[in-house]
Amino acid sequence: MSAETTTTDRALTVLLGAETYPPDVNGCAQFTHRLARGLHERGHRVHTVCARPDPGPSQVRDDDGVTEHRMRSHRAFTHPYFRMCLPWQVKGEIRRILDEVRPDVVHVQCHYILGRLLVREARRRGIRLVGTNHFVPENLEPFLPFPQWFLDWYRRVSWRDMVHVLGGCDVVTAPTPLAVRTMVLNGFPDTVLPVSNGIRISDYEAHVGEAPRHGVHPTVLFVGRLAVEKNVDVLIEALSLLPAELGAHLELAGEGEQRAALEKLARALGVADRVHFLGYVPDDRLREAYLRADVFCQPGTAELQSLVTLEAMSASRPVVLADARALPHLAENGVNGWLFAPGDARELADRLARVLNAPPGERERMGRESRRKVAQHSFPRTVETFLRIYRGEHPEPVPRRALRPRRLRGRLAALVR
Repeated sequence: MSAETTTTDRALTVLLGAETYPPDVNGCAQFTHRLARGLHERGHRVHTVCARPDPGPSQVRDDDGVTEHRMRSHRAFTHPYFRMCLPWQVKGEIRRILDEVRPDVVHVQCHYILGRLLVREARRRGIRLVGTNHFVPENLEPFLPFPQWFLDWYRRVSWRDMVHVLGGCDVVTAPTPLAVRTMVLNGFPDTVLPVSNGIRISDYEAHVGEAPRHGVHPTVLFVGRLAVEKNVDVLIEALSLLPAELGAHLELAGEGEQRAALEKLARALGVADRVHFLGYVPDDRLREAYLRADVFCQPGTAELQSLVTLEAMSASRPVVLADARALPHLAENGVNGWLFAPGDARELADRLARVLNAPPGERERMGRESRRKVAQHSFPRTVETFLRIYRGEHPEPVPRRALRPRRLRGRLAALVR
């Protein structure tokens, strides 16, 4: 066996740090959990550092071979499920974890408290550091009850703080080229690497010989948090603008703080009998939802990749997506679906009607194109790419000094000194 092969096959000890992790339901939490499972299945030793989802002291759990270090946390009063770790309560435990686990690489998915502490302590020990950014300030702004001038200030400070924290990493990645460009426009160097979050395509595609069970009515599907930035209200309004004879129904899979307002909107627009709130849907039933839908719609405007869109494409569904953030990379007009101007319910209705009025054979063709496009996002490829990054076999690492702004003395940084 060659030395190169030995290096490639050597089992690594990887520590993943995430501010949000299951049972949280969001793209970052899903990706981190999938990556932990994927690395473990490849024979690597995996530890995760994340917030405990309930009150109580920090604890260690075993998740079928992945060791979870659940840090003591507190509920964030402005968010329905997000929990915060206070630095003075957890930084000693993070030091202890790094000393005991002795990871080959630390891979952070966040730049707030846990990410900041892990970057700082790993650097002190000379441990290889990788950072992945899943965040844009718009993700949290709907939960901040402050005036617009404060939100504008918060956005600027958030980007500068993100650059500062991830500046301690050897390599920085983001899920899409568009996400990378967004980061560069906000102070990162152009050496950030695009690495797809990846998707287990087989988890969502139809099995051999399996015929999708379409509903009695044409069905539009949305999957995700019922949050402000997802613009589900635009989708409900678009449903009300579709021709009545089409008889289209809308299924909303997910929970969120906007549910009551969306139910009220559906009643006001006279489509409450055609809008079905499914609540949280487990993975096995979610696959069925994708397969029975005629078209998938994502009207959100803060998507750095949109795992749920990749899932729908894996199930060979046509897609109608907002022309915003990373979504334009996933839809090609007339090929596998359509894009629409964000917030434009009338244009969205037109795009949905184009798909729903298309002959079944045409919808099947568009679905096949979705499945073809998603192949480049296969999860095994993502795991292999990160393993190469962990071992230093990928392109040259990001220069640390190039990432750091000259002036940053944020309060968050001061908290963990």
